[in-house]
Amino acid sequence: MSSNYRIHQPDKAYFVTMTVVGWIDIFSRLIQRKRIVDCLAYCQKNKGLIIYAYCIMPSHLHMICQADEEHKLSGILRDFKTFSSKQIIQTIKDEPESRRAWLLELLKDNRPYLKQNQKWKVWQDGNHAKVVYSIPFIRQKLNYIHMNPVKDLIVDKPEDYVFSSARNYANMKGLLDVVLFDGCS
Repeated sequence: MSSNYRIHQPDKAYFVTMTVVGWIDIFSRLIQRKRIVDCLAYCQKNKGLIIYAYCIMPSHLHMICQADEEHKLSGILRDFKTFSSKQIIQTIKDEPESRRAWLLELLKDNRPYLKQNQKWKVWQDGNHAKVVYSIPFIRQKLNYIHMNPVKDLIVDKPEDYVFSSARNYANMKGLLDVVLFDGCS
């Protein structure tokens, strides 16, 4: 992975994209999107994750985020991926899922890329992290994140998508608490 997409400045906010291996649309299921929200909320409460914006798409997650002064963002994202992977696999196994065998087989096919002796791989390596460096960059990334579900014809307006911080920026109740960028709502 290019060093251009690594987290080098731990005190900065980053635009990150986390993608499921093979771009598998695991988050097309409501229960899986709820699991990701729960995992993010856990990281906010217990790991020092500060979220400025997010959007959960069928095969990936976009965020603008940073760590509080006591934690490292790279460690938080690593822990998030590890924990959420276990939650995703357990949900595939436990909940009604017509694609169970297919999903588990696809996630098993990615095992050669694992660093540990695990049975399945959910997330691609890396976070495609870009440091947030200016107000125009923030505005561009906020627009990109919030327009993703509109572009994919999931909703007509960004704030109609429940699994996004667009609701927070439209002064509506969101699923996660986010820190709003001043002048960007």
